[in-house]
Amino acid sequence: MFIKKLVYIILFCSAICHGQTTEFDAMIDSTLQKTVPFITSDNLLENYENYTILDSREINEYNISHLKKAIHVGYDNFNMNTTSKKLSLNTPIVVYCSVGYRSEKIAEKLIKKGYKVYNLYGGIFEWKNKKNTVINTSNIETNKVHCYNEEWSKWLVNGEKVYD
Repeated sequence: MFIKKLVYIILFCSAICHGQTTEFDAMIDSTLQKTVPFITSDNLLENYENYTILDSREINEYNISHLKKAIHVGYDNFNMNTTSKKLSLNTPIVVYCSVGYRSEKIAEKLIKKGYKVYNLYGGIFEWKNKKNTVINTSNIETNKVHCYNEEWSKWLVNGEKVYD
């Protein structure tokens, strides 16, 4: 009887976890235009050092936490000339934001300039949900993630939610 109950509990937990992923995927599917190829967190981790990482969130979000070696380029005040000086046409780029919308728009601009660019699927939320490391401006690992706003915060399930 105990084993039967344990199996039901495992199946129930699995269904809940799967439901969150499906709901998250549906949100991404309806929010993004998919004009930029995706890279998953797992695929980025496999060859992390081979990419230039750009954070397209605003500076207050970046200061809370960001991916290691990420270059802040912002969204509202994105400047192609300033950003281009930090990039090479020979190195692929991964752009991210909270879930992928802002990074998609910045990536589109970079692609038009000839760069090979990927949008990090699910942004920093998915990165952190997969229990990957983020750091603060002192290069210290943190569990904090700026959630953009309370509505979007529901997509961060593995991290400490921070708001302005």
